[in-house]
Amino acid sequence: MTTWELSLLATPEAVPEVRRLLHRYDHDVRLCVTELLTNVIDHVGAGTPATVRVAVLPTGRTRVEVTDPDPRALPLLTGPAGVTDESGRGLALLDALTLRWGVEQGAGHKTVWCELAATPGPAPRPAPRGPGAAEGRHETEHCIQ
Repeated sequence: MTTWELSLLATPEAVPEVRRLLHRYDHDVRLCVTELLTNVIDHVGAGTPATVRVAVLPTGRTRVEVTDPDPRALPLLTGPAGVTDESGRGLALLDALTLRWGVEQGAGHKTVWCELAATPGPAPRPAPRGPGAAEGRHETEHCIQ
């Protein structure tokens, strides 16, 4: 099993950076990570510590997980968003793209996860960190194979 993991502060600026780091994964994987990370920002708060994991399971499925420290702010799939609504489509999109998704609650955290049928390419290697690159946002980043 191949796992890619990144710990960061969930901020609007971090979302495109995480998407860039996952460039070797297919579009649906990157989109699911984006939606789950954005949910942390919107419902728990910008600057919340979060961990993103992408794992290729032995079944060939890809599992995406985003963990944050608030076990109470649970995602809820509601009815369809109206045509003028500016939000409310993320979980519906996640539900449509994935085989399944759910939430695992712990004493001081929750992990929102989903599984996709698509098999990505090889796990990306951590990007080099130059001066000022992602300063203050990333706590750890590693790829386990």
